[in-house]
Amino acid sequence: MSASGLELRSVSEGDWPLMRRLDATNFGQLVDPAAMAAWRTMIPNGAALVVTDGPDVVGQSFYLDLQLTVPGGVVVPVAGISWVSVAPTHRRRGLLRMMFTELHDRIAAAQYPIAALTASEGGIYGRFGYGPATVSLEWAVDRRWARFRADAPDPGGVRIVTPGEHLDEFAAHYDRWRANTPGGLVRPKALWDDLLADRDDDRAGGSALFALLHADGYVLYRTHGSGPRHIRVVELTAVTPAAHIALWRALCGMDLMERIEIATHPDDPLPYLLTDARLVRTTAATDDLWLRLMDVPAALQARTYGADLTVVLEVGDGFRDDGGRFALQIRDGRAVCTPTQAAPDVCLDLDALGALYLGGHRATALAAAHRLRTDDAALVSRMDRAFGSEVPAELGFAF
Repeated sequence: MSASGLELRSVSEGDWPLMRRLDATNFGQLVDPAAMAAWRTMIPNGAALVVTDGPDVVGQSFYLDLQLTVPGGVVVPVAGISWVSVAPTHRRRGLLRMMFTELHDRIAAAQYPIAALTASEGGIYGRFGYGPATVSLEWAVDRRWARFRADAPDPGGVRIVTPGEHLDEFAAHYDRWRANTPGGLVRPKALWDDLLADRDDDRAGGSALFALLHADGYVLYRTHGSGPRHIRVVELTAVTPAAHIALWRALCGMDLMERIEIATHPDDPLPYLLTDARLVRTTAATDDLWLRLMDVPAALQARTYGADLTVVLEVGDGFRDDGGRFALQIRDGRAVCTPTQAAPDVCLDLDALGALYLGGHRATALAAAHRLRTDDAALVSRMDRAFGSEVPAELGFAF
């Protein structure tokens, strides 16, 4: 496929060095070849595209074969789009739409019910039917004055360990966590090896990885700074509330550290454990995982729900023909979703349905913004109860 001298085609082996260069040009960091090799193990045949202009790669994208936990604990195959780049010399020439049209045709042909991505910019992917499905909060915790409430448990059981010696325990805890967490992703060993390789370029000026291990969780973190030092948590995974408290008590016990920085989710209970919740300061709130439902009935039938619901959805899709009118009937947590010609009760676009899918956003908020349209306010409340998730949605890892 070509346009204006540009050629869109599948990636060949000789393209990868040029793709690495284009990614570094746009994102400011050259990916280590070993890291690239780890991620390439997750790319199916025919899942990577480039746009070339003569000898140069000027656009690229691929999808990873991922497995996503949805509400209720079912694991769904997902096409995780990554390494999307258009050369700064070739902006505003339709390269992204050209690549995405072909890439999503291939995703549909491979019968993935959902496509996913993480977005470097928030204004790009809504027009392709992607909605932000999880929210990430950046916290800065003033460790110097943090005190746990007198009635907060002190479970103990945390050990200081060397990260590279405990991959199996980390992986086992993570797997228990992601199996119950909407947004959790199966992490293959190649990605664990890549994470624990702890290369200098991955440290962002921080120390080598440190680790704390509990029987039901772990923390990986780095220290930063040369004056007052602070901790940056790379990953905190707690399978139980007791593990969460124990790991946070250990982090807050590091007396020479001024603060603790972490990315977490809006329902993290840490502020309720402290005598002064203001010491947990939110420095940023952003989207994390974006979802596009490629097969609306299959995706909606995969998850479980919190309340019964009968509704006809009119789903708009301005990018492909994956929308339409669907009768959704939920009973005892399970859904049946079929195409219908009945009059719609609710109208929304595919990106709004993606935002609802893991329970990370509420129908009432989307309705207030006119992103979900109906004359029945009670129906919106029922959708809140049905699509909500008892377990907060979190992205398993960035891709």
